[in-house]
Amino acid sequence: MKNTKSLLLAFTLFITSAFAAMAQLQAPAASPSAFVSQNVGFTKISISYSSPGVKGRKIFGELHKYGETWRAGANNQTIIEFSTGVSVGGKNLPAGKYSIFITPAATGEWTIHLNKKAESVYAYTKDGKIDEAAVAADDAVAVKSAPNMGENTERLIYTISAENNKVATVTMAWEKVSVSFQVDTQADQKIEQFKSQF
Repeated sequence: MKNTKSLLLAFTLFITSAFAAMAQLQAPAASPSAFVSQNVGFTKISISYSSPGVKGRKIFGELHKYGETWRAGANNQTIIEFSTGVSVGGKNLPAGKYSIFITPAATGEWTIHLNKKAESVYAYTKDGKIDEAAVAADDAVAVKSAPNMGENTERLIYTISAENNKVATVTMAWEKVSVSFQVDTQADQKIEQFKSQF
């Protein structure tokens, strides 16, 4: 009898701990967090974002309407960080964090925004829509990019190409579209600044 009670108690403890362990498991995120980083010249460029899937949907033109700025990812804002000052679209930007927004277009070039406040695009919502003028007012820089059509990319992805180790190309690819912009890390200027100190 004593053995039966001990066995029953042990079994109950086992089942209880198994359920407790299962309760701590979380389902995989629909749009998992992702991170990419690349050293280019003297600058570390990092992007943190969430990676949604296409899942059989028409992304651009339907899920994300043409002419409407979107967060260029999912969940939280997509953040790009530069460890040193850089130049994007001919404009000097100080080291720091910027959020990336993208405005797709039905024809012609798309607009890639680097937001100087590192805000969420939803901070610019007015009357249920994105206030495009307010987005533009907080652009550190906005660059035009011709979309490239290609093979389907199921999950949104960012890549950073080191090119000549002075200028990087940052690319966002999702569905059948990719758009890119260049980041001049101003490596030559930084070398000249260093030399002038001696």
